[in-house]
Amino acid sequence: MIQDIYVIDDKMELSTTLKTLFEDMPEYRFINVKAEELTLALRNIPALIIIDEDNTNVNIIDVCKTIRKDDDNNITPLAVVSSNVEKEHRIEVLQTSVQYYIKKPIDEQYLFYTVKNIIDLLYTNRKVSPLTGLPGNVQIQAEMKKRLLNQDIFAILYVDLDNFKAYNDVYGFSNGDEIIKFTARVISKYAHNVENSDNFVGHIGGDDFVAIIDKTDYDKICQEIIIEFDSGVEKFYNQKDISRGYVEIENRKGVLEQFPMTTISVAVVEVDPTIFKSPLEIGEVGAQVKHRAKSIMGSAYVINRRKM
Repeated sequence: MIQDIYVIDDKMELSTTLKTLFEDMPEYRFINVKAEELTLALRNIPALIIIDEDNTNVNIIDVCKTIRKDDDNNITPLAVVSSNVEKEHRIEVLQTSVQYYIKKPIDEQYLFYTVKNIIDLLYTNRKVSPLTGLPGNVQIQAEMKKRLLNQDIFAILYVDLDNFKAYNDVYGFSNGDEIIKFTARVISKYAHNVENSDNFVGHIGGDDFVAIIDKTDYDKICQEIIIEFDSGVEKFYNQKDISRGYVEIENRKGVLEQFPMTTISVAVVEVDPTIFKSPLEIGEVGAQVKHRAKSIMGSAYVINRRKM
């Protein structure tokens, strides 16, 4: 996943240095922002904000406080690069919840590993699902808001499993967790299998997933997810259930009920920012499309096309 790092630097010196240091790592994208354009950086919810104090004409303390007051960026890591090495000043800056204070002249190797390690730590900490290692609801909502604010045209794939509760009842939660992890791998494989894309995959919880896809061939991605899921899910069943094509569960009255094998449903909402104004609106349409997808027997996908 591409990591957007905003560098607040009116002279573009620091951002140029960083781009050179990370030229062989395209997943790190450094975007120079002038201090007067701070709202742009906040709107895009970057992975990291680096401020070159020497090359900005604003009060560094005010800038840091402004960032921390923004709801979507109050946990975004901040790093300040400065030639001011006075202890009192450094402490004052750090008190505004700045995580890193890097002194000039810059040691480029130190700068490289500081930035890389911050991003690596963020990536680890934001894996809010210990089961799948995918971002959760906070990151999903932030990603949707960012794209809406940027007036991007994109699609959201709402993915969940059919008859999954029946599987858990027969095979147990540990085996159910294995299907969840398998599902996460399949979705991620095809969502990220698009060259130069900034696609995103999140785990809402349980058997519910979200993929945010750049403007591309949604049909192909959905078809690939379904084909690989259907061909791979059988390995989680015993041969008896595979042969008959269903599992049996005794209900509360002692009567055996038959449930089909687990399949996958994908509901796709094409998002045009002139139509949708919030993640809530997208979610409401997504729920309707998901209902249609799940009403189809077996694995299926339904796309809600934009209506201009």
